[in-house]
Order: sequence, then C-alpha cells, then structure tokens
Amino acid sequence: MRATIIATSLLAGTMALGHEGCRPKALIYRGPAACEDCPESIASRLNSSAPHFEVKFAGPNEDIDITAEALRDVQLYVQPGGGDLDPAWKHTKKYKRIIRDYVSQGGRYAGFCLGAYLAGKDRGFDILPPGSNATDEIDQPGRQVPDQRDTVIQVDWTFQTGKRKGATDKGRWVYFQDGAVIQLLQERSATILGRYSSNGDIAASVTPFGKGWVGVVGPHPEADELWYEGLNFTNPDGIRFDIVHDFIEEIMVQ
Repeated sequence: MRATIIATSLLAGTMALGHEGCRPKALIYRGPAACEDCPESIASRLNSSAPHFEVKFAGPNEDIDITAEALRDVQLYVQPGGGDLDPAWKHTKKYKRIIRDYVSQGGRYAGFCLGAYLAGKDRGFDILPPGSNATDEIDQPGRQVPDQRDTVIQVDWTFQTGKRKGATDKGRWVYFQDGAVIQLLQERSATILGRYSSNGDIAASVTPFGKGWVGVVGPHPEADELWYEGLNFTNPDGIRFDIVHDFIEEIMVQ
C-alpha cells in the first residue's frame, strides 16, 4: 500500500489513447481507496505495454462507476495502490460481487499493492485460490523491509513474456511501501512471476478464478520518476518498466 505520493504524474500524451477498435479495454479504479497518482501511473504503463490498452477510469466520483455494465466489454480491470486496507475496504466492498462475477465469467483482474490485498479473502474480493490470501510482507520472517516507509525492495523476477521469456533477474529493485506477500495454498496452478529476494516469499502471481484470471503484485513496478523525486530517493537499477509490462502481458495471454 502507498499512503502518500507527493508528486503527481503528468499524463500529457499518455492519455491520448487513440481510436482503434482492436485495442483491448481496461477499466482502472480511481477514487478514495486509491492513492494519489497510482491510477494514472498504471494507465501510463498500460498504454505503453504491448497490448496498448484503451483506458478509462471508474469510481464513485468518475463519469462511470464500477458496475456490471461498465465491465461488460472490458478485458482488464485494475485495482491500484492506496492507503490502509480497512478504510479502503469500506470504500470498495460494495463492488465485491460485481468484480467476482466479472472475473469468474472470464474477465481479468490486476491488483497492485493495495489491489493485491483486496484480491484476498479477508476484507477483499475473495478471488484468490481457495485457502490463499494476501498479507503484509513486512511482518514475514526474513523480510528485507521491516516497516511501512516508502523505499525500494529487491525481487527475483522470472519473465513470462516477450524476448526475455524464461529469464530471471535476481535482486531487481522496485518501489515498495508496505506491499503484500501472496500466500498461495498450492502453487501448482499458479504462475509465479516474482519472489522477494530476501526470503523467497511470493511477490507477484497470476492465478485462475472461474473462467478468468487474477494477477497480483505486492510492490509497485509501475512507479515512475516522479514517485522517486517526490520522496527524494532513487532506484539503484534505474527506472525501468519491463517488469510491469511483463506482469500486465502475462495476465492478458491467459
């Protein structure tokens, strides 16, 4: 989860999303459960990914809310990062049945940080496999980051798409703020994209739910330059978007 982001990303150019009818459509939650800049950063990454999405925002204060009708022709629903789980759940629990029905009938869900927590069973949409959940990585044995500060964390990422498919980058640095660990009861039916380098906990996965698919990632691979500048720290590997593109594209190829 990410409680505050000082800088606001600029979407000039990014949200000029074209008019081609063949592009997949994505609906991104934007509202009180999302942190400042999180929906817009994900929109930028969706637009620059290989599927080159057509993006719309939805929420209680947007032109459209999250409804079955709004999701009918959408290929991907995105739940971005936000603040603490309890207040976020108060704002989003009304969408639980809508999102569960959407995914179970063949839709795709991408949850980033808080969005990963909200995929879980407790105070969430309950779209992870039975017996699985998302909880705090900072509370796990061997964790690299022990508190809720905005920082960077290392993950071992195995690429599932593109030219680097099958390659693993060890110890890649990504933006992190009280991110989730994905606790899967069984890993056989899951695609594990990322693990926290310090202890091997699952940092990113794609799992089935009904006829659809659920992708969740605990850190913030979508973070751009302004996230780091606003809090005056850097990414030792530089700011690269290959991980977030791989995450998005793996959800879509299922």
